Amino acid sequence: MKILLIQDVDNLGYAGDVKTVADGYGRNYLIPQKMAVLATSGALKQAETIRKAAEKHRAQQMADAQAIANQLVGLELVFERRAGETGKLYGSVTSTDIVEAIQNKTQIEVDRRKVALHEPIRTLGDQEVVIKLMVDVNTTIKVTVVPEGGILERERLERLDEETVETPATETPAVEVPAEDEAEAESLAEE
Repeated sequence: MKILLIQDVDNLGYAGDVKTVADGYGRNYLIPQKMAVLATSGALKQAETIRKAAEKHRAQQMADAQAIANQLVGLELVFERRAGETGKLYGSVTSTDIVEAIQNKTQIEVDRRKVALHEPIRTLGDQEVVIKLMVDVNTTIKVTVVPEGGILERERLERLDEETVETPATETPAVEVPAEDEAEAESLAEE
């Protein structure tokens, strides 16, 4: 079946392109979703108009996606989850969790389908996750999964380290002795 794409379709083509697809794919998905129309002679006359409008729209989307990608560069998300002794999580970190964390941390809304996570994260540790904003615009964020209580424990250890740096253990604090006690101490030392 020959179709004319009305909008960009991932892994198929851009708006204004004429493609040959399986009958079921075209008839049951692309045409009902208003992504394509049958490639009739009347529709083919509109192909150039559709292509030009889509290029303008795509350029605007590309600029927006690039701006979002620049804001997400270097983003690190930390998730706290219950885990067994082997480091395997009792739950998981899903693309929905990642999108919510991005929203909370940066106020940027990202569609969960843009998170290239083939399967949920089910182990402790660091992982690089790709965010595919558009066909040619990708960015990578760092996702760290720590055991439950791990964040609090890390903060407590950092505070202890800071306290030991501020007050070195070799110094003994000076103790003030009242004047009356000094007189008694001197008289006892003379005897």
